[in-house]
Amino acid sequence: MTIRQLDADAYTAALPALGRLLADTVAAGASLGFVHPFDAPAAQAWWADLSPAVAAGSLRVWGAHDGTGDLVGTISLALPSKPNARHRAEIVKLMVHPRARGRGLARTLLDTAEAAARGADVSLLVLDTETDSPADRLYAATGWTRYGLVPAYAASPDGTLKDCSFYYKQLRTQSG
Repeated sequence: MTIRQLDADAYTAALPALGRLLADTVAAGASLGFVHPFDAPAAQAWWADLSPAVAAGSLRVWGAHDGTGDLVGTISLALPSKPNARHRAEIVKLMVHPRARGRGLARTLLDTAEAAARGADVSLLVLDTETDSPADRLYAATGWTRYGLVPAYAASPDGTLKDCSFYYKQLRTQSG
C-alpha cells in the first residue's frame, strides 16, 4: 500500500475514486453519515464540496492506494481555525474499502493522521464512531479514550439509529 497526502490538485483528480470508495464503503454497511440510497455520484459531490477546505489546508486528506493504483482507503484530519481550538483537531472519514480490510490499513491510516497532527502542533485529537463497530474496536485498541456514548445518535446506512462513541487522544501533555 502507498499512502500519500492529497494536495488540492491531487484531491481534485481523486474525486471520482473518493466517491466510489465512499459509496462502496457505505454500501457495505459502514456508518459514515450517509443513508441508502447513496451512490458514487452523490458521494463524489460530497467530497467535491470539501475542496475549498482542502485547498485552504484546514482539511488534510490522505489516500491509500493498492499495488494496482486503486484508492482503497482514506482518512482526513480537520483542523479548526478558532484561536481557542488550534491545539486540537478531528479525525474524520477513516474508511477502508471492503476488499482491502483485514490487512492493518485502517491502523496505518490512523497512525499517518496522528503523526501529521503532531507535526501540526496538535496536542489533542477527537473523533466519533458507531459503538461496537470495527472502528470502535480499533480506536479502543490504539490508545484512544472513550469519553462518552450517546444512544441513537446517528442513522446507519439502512436508517437504523445507532449508538455513537466519542473518543479523544492526547498526543502530548499540555506542558510539552
